[in-house]
Amino acid sequence: MIGYVTLGTNHFEQAAAFYDTLLAEIGARRIMEGEQFIAWGVSPAKPSLGIIKPFNGQPACVGNGSMVALVVDSADKIKALHAKALALGGSDEGGPGPRGTSGFYAAYFRDLDGNKLNAFCMQS
Repeated sequence: MIGYVTLGTNHFEQAAAFYDTLLAEIGARRIMEGEQFIAWGVSPAKPSLGIIKPFNGQPACVGNGSMVALVVDSADKIKALHAKALALGGSDEGGPGPRGTSGFYAAYFRDLDGNKLNAFCMQS
């Protein structure tokens, strides 16, 4: 149902480098780009994540309660993605581990602009 998500940035080049390296951890690459935006994905037919300079020319700001969730297929990939985000200058919002009792395993972090993301998988 979700086609793509964009995150506003005030530091386009730094954000591009952050996501180039971070999303490569889960096999994503740039699938579309222009002067104002870049989108990463594993396929043009699958949901993607993008950064964008706001159209209205105003500074980008972080949405309170907004988060992008990246589905991956293993706890090991979640641990690697979380560690990579922190190594790239992101901040920790909750380290890798199980959440609740339903098999939900996740890690939470913020990018260089303060946008909140998580990586998750469902374990049996």
